[in-house]
Amino acid sequence: MAKIGPGVAGGNNRQTLTDSDAEGRSLFKKWCDEAGLTMGVDQMGTMFATRPGTDPDALPVYVGSHLDTQPTGGKYDGVLGVLSALEVVRTMNDLGIKTKHPIVVTNWTNEEGARFAPAMLASGVFAGVHSLDFAYNRKDPEGNLFGDELKRIGWVGDEEVGARKMHAYFEYHIEQGPILEAESKQIGVVTHCQGLWWLEFTLTGKEAHTGSTPMNMRVNAGLAMSRILEMVQAVAMGEQPGAVGGVGQVFFSPNSRNVLPGKVVFTVDIRSPDKAKLDRMRAKIEAQAPKICDTLGVGCSIEVIGHFAPVTFDEKLVTAVRSAAERLGYTHMNLISGAGHDACWAAKVAPATMVMCPCVDGLSHNEAEEISKEWATAGADVLFHAVVETAEIVV
Repeated sequence: MAKIGPGVAGGNNRQTLTDSDAEGRSLFKKWCDEAGLTMGVDQMGTMFATRPGTDPDALPVYVGSHLDTQPTGGKYDGVLGVLSALEVVRTMNDLGIKTKHPIVVTNWTNEEGARFAPAMLASGVFAGVHSLDFAYNRKDPEGNLFGDELKRIGWVGDEEVGARKMHAYFEYHIEQGPILEAESKQIGVVTHCQGLWWLEFTLTGKEAHTGSTPMNMRVNAGLAMSRILEMVQAVAMGEQPGAVGGVGQVFFSPNSRNVLPGKVVFTVDIRSPDKAKLDRMRAKIEAQAPKICDTLGVGCSIEVIGHFAPVTFDEKLVTAVRSAAERLGYTHMNLISGAGHDACWAAKVAPATMVMCPCVDGLSHNEAEEISKEWATAGADVLFHAVVETAEIVV
């Protein structure tokens, strides 16, 4: 899969609804067909590959993640979960294992949100958080509509989004943080997922020459942005422990070396597993940012472009993951996911949980992202046992 949409430094650039995404989907479908799975696709392009169960009335156990990547993404974020889910059913085929519940290997569309915000878009529509029209009308930085691009690459399905019902949902993922490696644990038993607010700021100043405009006559949107970034840092530090905040994307206009920006657009990303902290951080940032801008004569507007509340995963499924790790002799610990995942939205409509494996130096959303074969194997083993147990083996 990593050969499709290669990055420039050993990782991947397989952003959602690009030609590379379409190629990756086709390869995934080929592998699913070879494993005897039946493919269904919904109107968001999410792929559902089904291995039948023995009971036609039993709801399926869904297992999956995503194949899309960041512009400078790694080879494992999301992909590990989709292909390990496929490996679960391949192993069941090899061993002749039958289950009461069907098992559905899932590739969710646009989990990353790198090209079309917000992240976890397709699973959000599935869970009823977003409407289909909202999703279809999301625009990428070039102004392309999500719905048009989905049609262009040929992956608009005919299934109604969210019509499927789940018995349970499992997602296997790299940690995207340094805790498991630092603690020398092979398995992260994910009990919760942090909540998130994405606040998009549009600051309006005045374009002016950087050399000939006196300092006291500038309306500097870039300066206002820098002060807001310092403020976000202070707000997050004031809510320690268990809170983070920062900015990863900034657009200057006109983005010229010798022109002060007339407009700056950036997104503040704040997260916490504690809803009170999360909402308190948002309130402080939204209250202080306009005051910072006012002192500089800069206009300020704020739009929420992404949000989900903290998630507590299903206790029974969490126990299934922990018990599998213990039976198999893998070292493990409870973990709160610092990143958002499709499992967060799936948890709104069905029992859900996650399994995590370490990643080197906690590095993710980076082409240098790396895991060991031993880590990958341990997580896949635990996933297999938890999924098969939940799907109920038929002897």
